[in-house]
Amino acid sequence: MSRLIELPDVFASLSADARQLILARCLRLFAYGFLSVVLVFYLTGVGIDERRTGLLLSLTLVGDTAISLWLTTRADRAGRRLTLVIGALLMAFAGVVFAFTGNFVLLLIAGIVGVISPSGKEVGPFLSVEQAALSHVIGTQQRTTVFAWYNLVGSFAGAFGVLFAKWLTQQMHHAGATPVNGYRAVVLAYGAVGLILTILFARLGNGVEWTPADGAAAASSASRLGLGRSRGVILRLSGLFMIDAFAGGFVIDSLTIYWFYTRYGVDLAVLGWVYFATNVVAGFSGLWAARLSKRFGLINTMVFTHLPSNILLIAVPLMPNLQLAALVLLLRFSISQMDVPTRQAYTMNIVRPDERSAAAGVTGTARTIGAALAPALAGLLYTRPALAGIPFFIAGGLKIVYDLLLYRAFVSHQPAE
Repeated sequence: MSRLIELPDVFASLSADARQLILARCLRLFAYGFLSVVLVFYLTGVGIDERRTGLLLSLTLVGDTAISLWLTTRADRAGRRLTLVIGALLMAFAGVVFAFTGNFVLLLIAGIVGVISPSGKEVGPFLSVEQAALSHVIGTQQRTTVFAWYNLVGSFAGAFGVLFAKWLTQQMHHAGATPVNGYRAVVLAYGAVGLILTILFARLGNGVEWTPADGAAAASSASRLGLGRSRGVILRLSGLFMIDAFAGGFVIDSLTIYWFYTRYGVDLAVLGWVYFATNVVAGFSGLWAARLSKRFGLINTMVFTHLPSNILLIAVPLMPNLQLAALVLLLRFSISQMDVPTRQAYTMNIVRPDERSAAAGVTGTARTIGAALAPALAGLLYTRPALAGIPFFIAGGLKIVYDLLLYRAFVSHQPAE
């Protein structure tokens, strides 16, 4: 275990810029976590009905995706620090507008143009640009390990954000505030985090930036997607990542929690603890991935940890009782996320330094689109008891296809560095 938990050694060797980027990730996921708890309650509390709230959240995600793709594909040449500052300002803008108006049109504009996370997950240009900036200020050998901790601390920050939302709304209630004003305080806090991030990103040094000395030839050959000669390989990767994300969309937490509830009649509080445990285990599994990748390589680690996790996913609805189903799910999560830091590191390794933000942005957008398509189809199956196990089979089967295609296409594709 002492060899696995390398946090002190990792952070001791990081530059000030790398530490600021990881701190920014924690603050942002903390804010996303607490906003996701109250956002729908707040919107309905200020007079936005459920139908328009759903429309607003959907268009918010579409707008975030489009603007993020536009920003990330230009970040390497326009400036990574500038792109991150713009993203933070858009986050603060959205928080302030949401806090001070109940006008649907203004909320719609702020949601589309600004950065709002209804799900508690990453939105905006931050993740892609931070990956590129981190890759610039850390060594190649450290990259997977740092990405593993980067993802883990972000996950815990999001969990603490959920607890913060509950605490703040309770404090506002005890102070005599109405529920909607308690929710408004949380939304204002979200905007305040955006301002803090603006300052934090503005303080980043020039070390996070790409300079012509890092690869002058690539800048002139970049396409509209911000990619030069790596455009073909990134588009192929994006297609595969979209398959993986589409498959994952059939088994998102909210849908599988509903399946456990209807299949076994288990209390939602119990399911909450089950999924808390699975997410903790999944977060720590990334640290094992960092060690395995050093021995077996990034692609081998991605594929040969992902394959058994997908077999376990298929096995979940075949279990005869809650205890075995929960155990199989926990085993699945113990290895299912090992491909996350390795996937991020591999993407950063196979492109030139001036294409990293764009590469992360394009692959991230592909994953977002893939994940967005599946839940509507899955919902039709989960509502029919006889078909409710099929999403697990579809997800596991498609993910196995993804693993085999990824291995065939990229096992011989060595990183440029």
